[in-house]
Parts: sequence; structure tokens; C-alpha cells
Amino acid sequence: MTTSVERVTVTLPSNLLNDIDRRENNRSKFVAEAVRRELDRRRREDLRRSLRNPHPESIDLAEQGFEEWARILPEEDVESLLDSRAGKSVRWVPGRGWVEENP
Repeated sequence: MTTSVERVTVTLPSNLLNDIDRRENNRSKFVAEAVRRELDRRRREDLRRSLRNPHPESIDLAEQGFEEWARILPEEDVESLLDSRAGKSVRWVPGRGWVEENP
């Protein structure tokens, strides 16, 4: 699978370019990898922030539980969802986040 690429113009301080050139022959590759790492870092931080401050509807759904939520879905939707017996049972605890329930 090939990824399409686009040419962009980015302005960087010359001392930063000198640092890049001392470490990497391919500036584009270096910048692309750095941007990818930064975007991944920001996504992880966004997820952490979301888990620390969940949307009120998410809390309601978590408190409701999967079984109760699945009962209100149309039958064709229930069949396409994950098996509720698989995985670990968790619940939302305000101030702590998702915690595993005791079996």
C-alpha cells in the first residue's frame, strides 16, 4: 500500500536545521517521524484528559452497564457487538477512572 505524499513549505530556525542535518541525511523523513511522534503524543494526552474528565453521558453509560445497555438495542445490533462474557468486567469510579470489578 503506497501512501500519497504532498510537498509543504515549513520555516525552521537555521540552528535547528543544522542540528537535524548533523543527525539525519533525509530532512523530510526526520521531520515526518518527529511530527508523527508528536501527533501520537497529543492523541495519548487527549485520551488521558478524556479519561480523567469523561463526558457525563459516558459516565451514565458506564454506570448503566453493558448488559442493561445491550437490552435496549435492536436485536440485529446486539448480535454484531462483542461477546459480553469476554474480557474483564470494569466500572467507572469517579476520581479513579475505570477499575476492574471483582469476579
